[in-house]
Amino acid sequence: MVETSAAAHANHAEEPPARDMPTEAKPREPLWRQMLGDSLRERRNDLGETLDEVATRAGVSPQYLSEIERGLKEPSSEIIAAVSGALGTTLLDLTVDIARSLAAISPSAAQVSATRVSTSQASLALAA
Repeated sequence: MVETSAAAHANHAEEPPARDMPTEAKPREPLWRQMLGDSLRERRNDLGETLDEVATRAGVSPQYLSEIERGLKEPSSEIIAAVSGALGTTLLDLTVDIARSLAAISPSAAQVSATRVSTSQASLALAA
């Protein structure tokens, strides 16, 4: 059955009002896997090593390492540790490097994170 035009207009009149759209789009933070891949590739290139050399030492295929470096794969913590070790670095050094890169991209986010860390540390001190 076809609605009459008055009924059709009545149904459309009940639609909720449109939400206010933000005037400025916030830039998206990069994904962790992209930052990880960039950091691993930079470290490998700084050492002058090939994908094959690092992948062999890490026990992964060169194709998989390439996908990690391009930010296409979410490697497990075990794989990240193996690749880090093959590059002669630690998970801590890698994480700090990525955190610094993120802070450089988004200083306001870094300030919020630093505040959260301070608050968490204060809470742990109180708990002790």
